[in-house]
Amino acid sequence: MFIDTARIYIKAGNGGRGAISFRREKGIANGGPDGGNGGKGGNIIFRVSKDLNNLVSFKFSTHFKAENGEAGQKNNRNGKSGKDLIISVPQGTIVRDFETKKIIADLFYLDKDYVLLTGGEGGKGNAFFKSPTRQAPHFSQTGEETKEFSVILELKTLADVGLIGYPNVGKSTLLSVVSNAKPKIANYHFTTLTPNLGVVKYYEHSFVVADIPGLIDGASEGQGLGHEFLKHIERTRLLVHVIDISSADGREPYKDFLAINKELSKFNKTLGALNQIVVLNKIDQIRDYFVVEEFKHRLNGKYKVVCISALCREHIEELIQTIWQELEKLPPQVPVDVEEFGFGKKDKTGIVVTKLDKTTYEISGGFIENIARGIVVNDYESLSYFWKRLKNDGVVDLLRENGVKDGDTVRIGKVDFEFVE
Repeated sequence: MFIDTARIYIKAGNGGRGAISFRREKGIANGGPDGGNGGKGGNIIFRVSKDLNNLVSFKFSTHFKAENGEAGQKNNRNGKSGKDLIISVPQGTIVRDFETKKIIADLFYLDKDYVLLTGGEGGKGNAFFKSPTRQAPHFSQTGEETKEFSVILELKTLADVGLIGYPNVGKSTLLSVVSNAKPKIANYHFTTLTPNLGVVKYYEHSFVVADIPGLIDGASEGQGLGHEFLKHIERTRLLVHVIDISSADGREPYKDFLAINKELSKFNKTLGALNQIVVLNKIDQIRDYFVVEEFKHRLNGKYKVVCISALCREHIEELIQTIWQELEKLPPQVPVDVEEFGFGKKDKTGIVVTKLDKTTYEISGGFIENIARGIVVNDYESLSYFWKRLKNDGVVDLLRENGVKDGDTVRIGKVDFEFVE
């Protein structure tokens, strides 16, 4: 089974809660706080594996969660960090955000790790909140909770050369004779359903060739295999356009050539502009060589043309040499450009003041959520610490600037407070 697209759900681990603990020691209030910090949550990491060639492993496993951090402990012992979750994918996999469809990462390089989501921070234990005026804090901080994200995995075949052409023109046969690939070959009018990759040796050099599923008219609009075909040749540096010059199926070779190039350009202008070598296959089946000369004449010298018989292995070495000579002129493959858009980034500074009615305001945002973690509203020291942070970090001034007056209600999360000047 070949699968080249999958939707999965990923979630980094939550941070562990800070501990509330007091050591028993004579002369120190309540024994002195010794609650340790919670451990950090595990990251979600994608790793490119050379042993994978499609996304079939994600057909039944779609939810991936990293380990949570452990809670802090007494005696100032910090909680253990959660284990990172490593997700292995084939080389050439692109990760998209499901909501925006923007590219998050191009998993292009072998044995490279890509951290897509970072685990939540561990909460501070009560020992962290000790101060000269707060000798025995009875509160700690909860661990940072992480969000679940949905992403799309999309495999784009990594090959130097893409074999293109209508079904049954001999692409699979050609791949089998130039490389180590063993595609299924039969004389039928239906197209191969999955890309086949093969490594071609040319003296001390080598390059990768992909036999891409055959195109039909309307592929750029998604008809037939449509986009599933076209996305697998977006990375190739060179196209080898295979034509059945024998017209054994009653098709017109030059019209086929124009039709496929039209589909390429409609789907992606860059793809349509790629260098092409035109391969006139099945020359062993033609009676009059004039059809070859006529085809070349109509190309008007725009493309290099090689005449072969894949079945009889005729002129195969000439074709391999021509492909290599063209590849040497072309730049190497590179990952696609990834636009940074803050996927999975945690907001630690945002503050939003919203007026709910004449006397009620709500403050929210990443900064508020961060300092509010673990605040115990019925604990005087906990609440005192919280309001001190709001004042020192300018939140109280911001509330005044937004019209909050003495006696108004300020809502933080699910808790309402009375604003006092």
